[in-house]
Amino acid sequence: MHANGVEVVYDTFGDESDPALLLIMGLSTQMIVWEDEFCERLAGRGFFVVRFDNRDAGRSSSFDPPGMQSLRSVFRGGQTGIAYTLDDMADDTLGLMDALGIASAHVVGASMGGMIAQILALNNPGRVQTLTLIMSSSGNPFLPAPRPEALRVLFKPFPTRREPYIEYFLETWRVLNGREIPVDKGRMRRLAERSFERGVSPGGSARQLAAIFAAGNRKSSLAALKVPTLVVHGDADPLLPVECGIDLAESIPGSRLKIIKGMGHWIPPAVWNEVVEALDRHIRCSR
Repeated sequence: MHANGVEVVYDTFGDESDPALLLIMGLSTQMIVWEDEFCERLAGRGFFVVRFDNRDAGRSSSFDPPGMQSLRSVFRGGQTGIAYTLDDMADDTLGLMDALGIASAHVVGASMGGMIAQILALNNPGRVQTLTLIMSSSGNPFLPAPRPEALRVLFKPFPTRREPYIEYFLETWRVLNGREIPVDKGRMRRLAERSFERGVSPGGSARQLAAIFAAGNRKSSLAALKVPTLVVHGDADPLLPVECGIDLAESIPGSRLKIIKGMGHWIPPAVWNEVVEALDRHIRCSR
């Protein structure tokens, strides 16, 4: 699907006559990490579920400028070498909605996807019926930093060969998942294999990371947000500590906060029922 000047690859679950529920994934992570069964559970609640690859991830458009050039530009305090911004990625999402004929949607964003969702709702409040922000952040620079092990995997080189990529994927999500909920290694390996087969963008992670850093602090802007919002965060998140979720909920007037015990920076099957139930209740209570 062509949207906002880029090719956005998507798929859907459920009946298109049902209310649209749009899922936005995080940093360098493909849409398939919104796993099929998770999407089917949401569709079973009466939603038309749309998931998609962000630009520079999976099968959507990749970009040419070197990723590290973008990051260096941001760290020097400029944006000259940046390939795109989170606002551009929010516009991709809006363009996909336009192309699919979706006038407004219930929008769910995870991590960077939650940041994109915030910008989408701030810039286009009439297009977002409800907002759910999972393991995300306002960009407030005074929040606690990631744990060292989470920061290390964030900046690890991105392999382009199959086996090293699979090992990289497994190690990254083992760390980000945290220590409290066991990782299903077989499930994770299958996700890693599918992600590699769909395509990897070595510079994409750095370019998306540059867009996150360049977006800055949204905390004061979020005070004007009037979209009904649910914030979901794990109390064991090593990348965006739980204080990030608490800060988000405090920044958005009238928002609800749900903290999930043991959840890290991943939505494992062990918490799917809890997440789906909270999301469904949030949407129905907001109607």
